[in-house]
Amino acid sequence: MRLDHIVVAGATRAEATLAVEEALGVVLQTGGSHVDFGTHNALLGLADGLYLEAIAIDPAAVPPERARWFDLDRFNGRARLTNWVCASDDMESELAALGADAGVPMDLTRGDLAWRMAVPETGVLPFDNLHPALITWQSPVHPSDMLAVSGCALRRLVVCHPEAPVLAARLEPHLHDPRVVYEMGPLLLRAEIDTPHGLRVLL
Repeated sequence: MRLDHIVVAGATRAEATLAVEEALGVVLQTGGSHVDFGTHNALLGLADGLYLEAIAIDPAAVPPERARWFDLDRFNGRARLTNWVCASDDMESELAALGADAGVPMDLTRGDLAWRMAVPETGVLPFDNLHPALITWQSPVHPSDMLAVSGCALRRLVVCHPEAPVLAARLEPHLHDPRVVYEMGPLLLRAEIDTPHGLRVLL
C-alpha cells in the first residue's frame, strides 16, 4: 500500500473547493462526475504523485441505489478533511490481511480514468471513516499526472482516533510512509501541507 490522495468533503463542491483554496492559498482544478455514486469533485495536484480531492454530492446526478462512498449521505457541517486513500497492487489480499470491513472492490470510471476501489456497502469505512479506502488504478495515467503543478506538498497526515494504536498496528505492516502519523484523541484528520505561502494546515 502507498498513500494516493486525501479527500475534503463538503455539503457542495463549491464549499469543499473554497475550504481548500482558503486554507492553502491555491486554486483547484475542476474534476468531473462519478455516475455510480452521484458525486462530483475538484482536484489539486500535490508533490510526489499525490493529489487532493474536494468532493460532494452532485445535485444534478441521479441518486445511486446504494450508499455513497466516503459516507457522503450523512455528511453535514463545514467542509473538512474527511478521508484518505491508499493505492494497492493486490487489493483482495490486502483487504483480507487488514482484518477490517474496508469494502467490496468495484470497477469505476470517470472520463479516461479507470480504477478499482473498495467501498463498504454502508459507505462507512472502519474506525469511524479514518481507515483508508483502497484503490487500484487501471488506467495508464494517474490523476496527479493530469494536474497542474501547485507548489504544494504533503508534509504530514495526522490520523487522530481514540483507538489510534489499534489502527496503526493494522496498517503499518502494509503502509510504510513516515508522513502518516497516528495519534490518540478525538476523531480528526489533519494535513500539514507545504505551500508557496509556507506551511498550512488543512482540517
